[in-house]
Amino acid sequence: MALASVPVVVLGSIAFAIFWMLAVFPAVPFLPIGRTAGSLLGGMLMIIFRVVSPEQAYASIDLPILGLLFGTMVVSIYLERAQMFKYLGRLLSWKSKGGRDLLCRVCLVSALASALFTNDTTCIVLTEFVLKLARQHKLPAKPFLLALASSANIGSSATPIGNPQNLVIAVQSKISFVRFFVGVVPAMLLGVAVNVVFLLCMFWRQLSPKEDEDQAKEDVVTETEVNSHTFSPARMSHPSPLQPNPSPLNPQHMIPVNDVEKNTPCRNGVKQSCSQVSDMRRCLTKKERFLKGLVYIVSVGMLIALLMGLNMSWTAITAALILVVIDFKDAGPCLDKVSYSLLVFFCGMFITVDGFNITGIPSAFWEFMEPYSRINHASGVAVLAVVILLLSNLASNVPTVLLLGAQVAKSAAAVSPDYETRAWLILAFVSTVAGNLSLLGSAANLIVCEQARRSELYGYTLSFWAHIVFGLPSTLIVTAIGLPLIKG
Repeated sequence: MALASVPVVVLGSIAFAIFWMLAVFPAVPFLPIGRTAGSLLGGMLMIIFRVVSPEQAYASIDLPILGLLFGTMVVSIYLERAQMFKYLGRLLSWKSKGGRDLLCRVCLVSALASALFTNDTTCIVLTEFVLKLARQHKLPAKPFLLALASSANIGSSATPIGNPQNLVIAVQSKISFVRFFVGVVPAMLLGVAVNVVFLLCMFWRQLSPKEDEDQAKEDVVTETEVNSHTFSPARMSHPSPLQPNPSPLNPQHMIPVNDVEKNTPCRNGVKQSCSQVSDMRRCLTKKERFLKGLVYIVSVGMLIALLMGLNMSWTAITAALILVVIDFKDAGPCLDKVSYSLLVFFCGMFITVDGFNITGIPSAFWEFMEPYSRINHASGVAVLAVVILLLSNLASNVPTVLLLGAQVAKSAAAVSPDYETRAWLILAFVSTVAGNLSLLGSAANLIVCEQARRSELYGYTLSFWAHIVFGLPSTLIVTAIGLPLIKG
């Protein structure tokens, strides 16, 4: 594809540069409007500069991707309310045999959770609990924060619902859930194992508990505090005074016995007996357990439907709506926790990236790189991986997938139709693992960093350089070892 006219190239590049700057650095001093507003600004500039028409802008928004993203977020919220992450937390803390054992558990649990609930959700929910576990075992927080973020990124590469760029790839490539999983999971499993070994080698001495004056002054975290930890999402809903009775699925809304006794109605001036109060609480507990069981059944059913090859977007939306119906309460508080800003960010990004593609710059870049990136040669795969790694850290992984995906797949299909699926899966794996290279490479990294920094009791600051010292070699090693295992 030839370059567009000079005005289109220049103005389209300006709009994309503004989008990129605000996506990578959302709080720049001269325009601190954030990623979501930045993506909308980029999309609006593409229309104002007449790089795309309003009709083209609307057409560029991929509704199946937004539907899949929305559905998986709602299902994840209901699973969180059904205390799924509490059970995962118990896997981390149950009979832990020291720092090295705990590090391995953090890596495995975060990788598994990310493949099913997305890497961002996993990092939001588990960061403070991991900090608490590190404090309980008198261990430094740094190795465990790095383990959580890096393993969440690697683990999320195995499924189409693990992260946003995989959602994009699954929808655009029309690769089935099973084929996607089977093609990437060997590389993911080996990648997690290699990442664990690398973390153990790097922090072996620090993973032995040490008694010193600083630690003696710190608040001791007891096993009771760990076991009673409340797993809650970073974005909480705020009930209004008009809101009806809260859903029994939410553990925060469970009624203590004392409160039940205080609110026990009187009959003929006589309070109900303790046995009646106990019966009320027993009924409430049974209802909670029944509803939690239904949440797990619906979630498993969604995974089975995905494995059967049903439409991913409508499967996720259907599962979300079934959960809303069986909850039998106003869905407002639950839906308030959906990250609508992320959905809006995607809309603006679709328009901006489509406009940048119209300039012809991505096509020209790929035409230059294509002879060196042939997927039927090991050297070509290596060059392609380096290009994806660099672009994912410069332009972020989702824009990289949107810019390169169709080009890479078309080039691979020209060599052989059998290579097209492998090209998509390589793009999924490498663009996801690329998030571990630097602190800015993945939203999951930033979530862990911010959650740790803002923790009132267990606060820890993970610096950019502390991350890249680990992230650069880990990313290169995991990518190099995982690439040969990816099959189309």
